[in-house]
Amino acid sequence: MRSLTFTAQTSADGVTERDFTVGDMPGVLWSPASGPDRAPLVFMGHGGGTHKRWPAMTGRARLLVARGFHVAVVDAPAHGERPRTAYDEQEVAALYAARAAGEPEGPIVVRYNADLARRAVPEWRATLDALQELPEIGAAGPVGFFGLNMATAIGVPFVAADDRITAAVFGLHWPDALAGTAKEITVPVQYVLQWDDEHIPREAGLALFDAFGSAEKTLHANAGRHKDLPRFESEDAVAFFARHLAAVEEVQHDRGEQR
Repeated sequence: MRSLTFTAQTSADGVTERDFTVGDMPGVLWSPASGPDRAPLVFMGHGGGTHKRWPAMTGRARLLVARGFHVAVVDAPAHGERPRTAYDEQEVAALYAARAAGEPEGPIVVRYNADLARRAVPEWRATLDALQELPEIGAAGPVGFFGLNMATAIGVPFVAADDRITAAVFGLHWPDALAGTAKEITVPVQYVLQWDDEHIPREAGLALFDAFGSAEKTLHANAGRHKDLPRFESEDAVAFFARHLAAVEEVQHDRGEQR
């Protein structure tokens, strides 16, 4: 098992922020500065071309921490502090060329994200192993996943492969490489899409939502283009995790007291 090493720590406004590494993967863990000895974890993924401390990541993390959760993010392969391979450079160049020519980006993004997922899923599972060694998280605590765009491409196979994750928020991705795996996911799912997305056709977003095997799944569809996702969707995601993860934590706590 790869060990987790904390490399820096700061605290402000009730939030403790700790940089860490698991092997050569850099990450950040946000936690309540005070509160119960143990709390549920939300593992988040960042979007393509961004990194673990992208404003959307820090904003969502602070909302979740305010509700009592721990939140962890690691840099995906070829993102943030992690170097690109020759293949990464080739795919990024192809994406920029398609964008400049006004050609569809979807086929390139789907192909490249599938390769990133192949590399990232074992890393994310190893990171979750290491995080659960921390007493404030624990091996028995509930875990949620929150990831849009590229993080959905990685998150769907991640959640399907790891039964420790008990609720997930996904969105804003094509179904091409994910629909088959999405059928294996049965935990509660909240899915967001943009009704007027210029990259992902409405029918494609609906097809991915429909593919999830979850008995409990909710679709949030908002008017607007790809990058117009309303900020209140982050607050809705926090409420979703509060319903599902906090309830699991309370049941586990009650069972522990009865032993």
